[in-house]
Amino acid sequence: MVAGATISTDLSDKDWLKALKVIGEASGYFTELTDAHATVFIEQSHDVLFVTFETLFGIRSVSDSGMPLAFDICDARNWSHLSLIAEKQDWFRHEAIWAYFDRLVDYGFFDDFDQVIFFGAGMCGYAAAAYSVTAPGATVISLAPQATLDRQLAEWDDRFPSTRQLDFHSRYGFAPDMIEAAQNAFVVYDPDETEDAMHASLFTGSNVHKIRYRRGRAGAIEADMRSMSLIAKLADYAAAGKLTGSAFANLMKARKRHAPYLRALLARVLAEDRPVLTRQLCRAVLAEQPIPRFKHHLEVAERRLAEDSNPVRRPAAKVSLDQI
Repeated sequence: MVAGATISTDLSDKDWLKALKVIGEASGYFTELTDAHATVFIEQSHDVLFVTFETLFGIRSVSDSGMPLAFDICDARNWSHLSLIAEKQDWFRHEAIWAYFDRLVDYGFFDDFDQVIFFGAGMCGYAAAAYSVTAPGATVISLAPQATLDRQLAEWDDRFPSTRQLDFHSRYGFAPDMIEAAQNAFVVYDPDETEDAMHASLFTGSNVHKIRYRRGRAGAIEADMRSMSLIAKLADYAAAGKLTGSAFANLMKARKRHAPYLRALLARVLAEDRPVLTRQLCRAVLAEQPIPRFKHHLEVAERRLAEDSNPVRRPAAKVSLDQI
C-alpha cells in the first residue's frame, strides 16, 4: 500500500528514484524508460486513471511529501495513477516514450478505466496534450502548454534554446493535433505572456476550452493552483463528468481570494500606473482581507486622485473581488 507514502528530501536524486521504485513496485510498477525518464503506475480502482507529467526537479521542489502530484491527489480518492517523470527539459521527446505509449495502447491499458485525466504544466502540459491521443475520450488539463517548439512553426518562441535539436516532427509531435480525440481539453494560459498566448491560440476545436489566467510570472499558474487545491477540485469534476468550460471558470474564481494572485494583480496595475483601478482593487481586497500592502497602496492612490484635476479619473465606483 502507498497511502501516505513520503520520500525524504535529504536523498540524492538517484536515491529518490530508488525509493520511488520500491513504492511503485509494491502496488503497481516502476519503469526506467531511459536514463532520464521514468514512469510509476499505482493500481487502485478502475473508475479513474490520473496521468501526470512532471519533472524530477519540480516534484522535489514543491511537494511536501516528496511524491509526484498524482500520489497526493489520488490516494485519498482510491484512483489509479500514472506518473511520467523527466530528469531534464526535453519535452518528453524520446523514442522510448513513444514506444511506451504504443505498448499501453496495444495492451488496451486505458480501456480499463471509466475516466482518464491527463495533467501537466508548461513542458509537461505539452506532453499531457500530446500523449492524450492514446486515450480517446480523456480529459486534458494543460497549464501554459507549448503547442510545439518546431522552429518552422514556433520560431517566435526563443525562450528554450536547448530545444532546437529536439524532434517535434515525428510521432506525438504537434500537441494541438493530438487532443482532437479528447472529450474535453482545457488550456489555461496568461494572455499577458505573449509566447504562452500564441501557443494557446494554436489549440482549436470544439472540445478545446481556453481559460485566461492573468498572473504575470512564468510557472505561477501551477503554483497558484496547487496552493489552492484547485488541481484536485478540477480532477474531481472531471472524474464525475462535470468539468465544462463554465465549471472550470467558476472554480478558477477562487484565485480572487488568493493572496499571491492578488499581489500579482496589484503589481500589474501599479506598473500600468492606473490609480483608479488600484483604488478599486485595494478597496475590494480590504473589504475581505486586511492586507497591509493593499492599505498602503489604497492611501497612495487616493492621495493621487484627490490631487488630480481630471474628473474622469476621480469616480470612486464600488466594486467587489468578483467583478475584478
